[in-house]
Amino acid sequence: MNSVTDIWENVLRQLRGTLSETTISTWFDELSIVNIRGNTCFLHCPNDFKKGYIESLFLSNIKNSLHDIFSMDFEVKILDDDGLIEFQGGSAPQRQSDRFTSAEFTFETFVVGPSNKLAHAASMAVAEHPAQNYNPLLIYGDSGLGKTHLLNAIANVIRKNDPKAKIVYVKGDDFINEFIELIRAGRGSEFRAKYRQADLLLVDDVQFVAGKDQVQNEFFHTFNTLYESGRQIVLTSDRPPSEMTLLDDRLRTRFEWGLLADVKPPDFETRLAIVKNKAALLGMELPDKIAVYVAQNVTANVRQLEGTINKILAYKDLLGSETDEEVVTRAMKDILKDSNEYIPTPESILSYVSRYYNVDESIVRGQQRNRDAVTARQIAMYLIRSMTSLSQDNIGSYFGHRDHATVAYSITQVEKKMKKDPAFAEVVKELKTNINSRH
Repeated sequence: MNSVTDIWENVLRQLRGTLSETTISTWFDELSIVNIRGNTCFLHCPNDFKKGYIESLFLSNIKNSLHDIFSMDFEVKILDDDGLIEFQGGSAPQRQSDRFTSAEFTFETFVVGPSNKLAHAASMAVAEHPAQNYNPLLIYGDSGLGKTHLLNAIANVIRKNDPKAKIVYVKGDDFINEFIELIRAGRGSEFRAKYRQADLLLVDDVQFVAGKDQVQNEFFHTFNTLYESGRQIVLTSDRPPSEMTLLDDRLRTRFEWGLLADVKPPDFETRLAIVKNKAALLGMELPDKIAVYVAQNVTANVRQLEGTINKILAYKDLLGSETDEEVVTRAMKDILKDSNEYIPTPESILSYVSRYYNVDESIVRGQQRNRDAVTARQIAMYLIRSMTSLSQDNIGSYFGHRDHATVAYSITQVEKKMKKDPAFAEVVKELKTNINSRH
């Protein structure tokens, strides 16, 4: 392994064998490796809430992964920002707002195509003239399509134009965790000062605040304070406000005040441009035949395209392999499996859920209100919405010409119960996994 970064990437690969991808993305996204000294691995986590959670639940997983890699026992120490200062001999850690200055996240490195043209143009307009054009700007679409890249690009431009600008970036789930932690600690004024004094507020995955009354109320007042004082707000989400069924109406209205811009999966030409652009940024010459092969086969999202190029480079640098079709196929093996993921039909979902609850399909699609029928019906609607491209209106038609509101209510009921009842949530996850594995 060439560096501690390589070691940490290997650790994360090991962890994915024992922890779910959701756990990794939720709790390890802000965790980075600092150094290894002797048999101690030093990590850094700027989020105190996540740091404590990892230390209490996942420290043994990290130690086991290091043992598997090196065949020796390691101690693991997670540093907060102050600990990092001390570890680095007094050098100041990066400020949160300065984490956007990587060249990887600029407008120049963002590949524009028909699927993201509006979101890109709106983001540039906001960056050049904050709070004058579109406020708020809400960019929505599936994961891995470049929403976070655009947030970072906006911050980069504003930081360049006004080095003193106070930029606050937060993920929706971190906003919730931070709010709960500081309110419990009696430090609510500290929380409000941080967010309500921002010149630019960037919230990634804002849909997470929906359904949490106290958090929504806090966000509502934060939004109003910033908007009324002429500060820019940029949000991203996985869906438009109209489909956030648990979102407070006051927030939904405000989210729609400015501009809603969607991003969609890139077409072939855009994917090809992304592949070539990423390879060039990494200093790698990628033959046209190989670039076309990658663009044709990895179709799900931008993140997977970039991950493929990173993996090809790793094979080339670490193993000394030439960039030929065999190496690319090996690098793409796992990614292809994900990007060509089986998309079930509404019929296959309904069939499996009906068998699981031992309720006839006609009853699930019908009007009977007994407990098993209602549960199976609501879960089937929820899974069809999350696993297929059917709209709520189409789902309503599929279930005996029910209206949009009925489908939305069913989906909301499942989401609420999953949050409150871990056992029920596991049943839904199990159903989803089993349906996906039946092709």
